[in-house]
Amino acid sequence: MNQWKNFTKGFIKENPVFVLVLGMCPTLGVTSSAINGLGMGLATTFVLMMSNIVISLVKGVIPDKVRIPSFIVIIAAFVTVVQLLMQAFVPALFKSLGLFIPLIVVNCIVLGRAEAFASKNKVGSSAIDGLGIGLGFTFALVLLGSIREILGSGKLFNITLYSENFGTLIFVLAPGAFIVLGYLIALINRLKKS
Repeated sequence: MNQWKNFTKGFIKENPVFVLVLGMCPTLGVTSSAINGLGMGLATTFVLMMSNIVISLVKGVIPDKVRIPSFIVIIAAFVTVVQLLMQAFVPALFKSLGLFIPLIVVNCIVLGRAEAFASKNKVGSSAIDGLGIGLGFTFALVLLGSIREILGSGKLFNITLYSENFGTLIFVLAPGAFIVLGYLIALINRLKKS
């Protein structure tokens, strides 16, 4: 039962974007559309979950002096897998996300969970933690991307909701990411206090 608390904390108590304010580079960079947010979130979730599993399995073998570099190599291996799979099966999304996919290697969410959780817990708990934090991150990216896409272009997952002429261009551009993220964080903080 305690394992499922690890799963839900990624959505609520320790949401990487809205509560911990981590991973801002991909959060602000790729969320111009909901599909980009979903793709980046699922890629990060896969890397989080798989690297947590492997790090939990080998934690007793890795010397303390090379712990962090070892974690980065493990994370980089799974990022390479994700990159190659996306390039092969969803090339349009791969092209859209661009440089942000390799940057998952240095995403502080992934390395932070490896250091804070996977290196100290069992495999099952580490897998569930990676899944929960990853899906919380995915939820945040999809929500941010959806709001920006609806307000900026009148679409959601490329389905036209209203004419693009009525959209506000700033929400598709970089300043729109800051505006929407700021309002979402303020809303979540308000909801937590009430």
